[in-house]
Amino acid sequence: MTAVALKAEEREGTGTGVARALRREGKLPGIVYGGQHNPQPIVVDLKAINSEIGKTGFFSRVYTLEMGKEKLQVIARDVQYHPVTDVALHVDFQRVSKDSKINVFVPVEYINEDKSPGLKLGGMLNVIIHNLEVVCPATDIPSKITVDLAGSTINHSIHLDTVKLPNGVKAANPARDCTLVTIVAPVSDKAEEKAS
Repeated sequence: MTAVALKAEEREGTGTGVARALRREGKLPGIVYGGQHNPQPIVVDLKAINSEIGKTGFFSRVYTLEMGKEKLQVIARDVQYHPVTDVALHVDFQRVSKDSKINVFVPVEYINEDKSPGLKLGGMLNVIIHNLEVVCPATDIPSKITVDLAGSTINHSIHLDTVKLPNGVKAANPARDCTLVTIVAPVSDKAEEKAS
């Protein structure tokens, strides 16, 4: 399991006052839950977390929380933000192990637009699923799911059951997420004139 390391400390005390004081020191309060252990209040470096939040796949990446001699394998589950400033206020992590199977959202990458006859004729790419929810081993989360648009024509849809997912990865909601993308017919000039 290759995981990005984050320094963390056990957090003493809870509540708004404690959280504000920590944030003034450049630290972010958080919690680690899951596994066979009780929820554990922690604090992490705000700059380090902000750097990770800015990267694609923050919620589908395994991290190693280094707390003194203890090292925990975790995945980020939630970040609470200030409603006005968008500054991170709190982060939730879930413990994972090599045997854990978890639900995560994985980005979907659409390739070969230039090889789609429908798009070449002016069709529009209507992406329905940008991030696919999957169930997979915590130690083997795919960085992306790739969907090939080559050969797709106007009014053509690409369905989940035609996409090969990596080994050990299953769609969490195949019925809900059955259609990933469609190639929509271009809006005709006459239709545009009627609309104006």
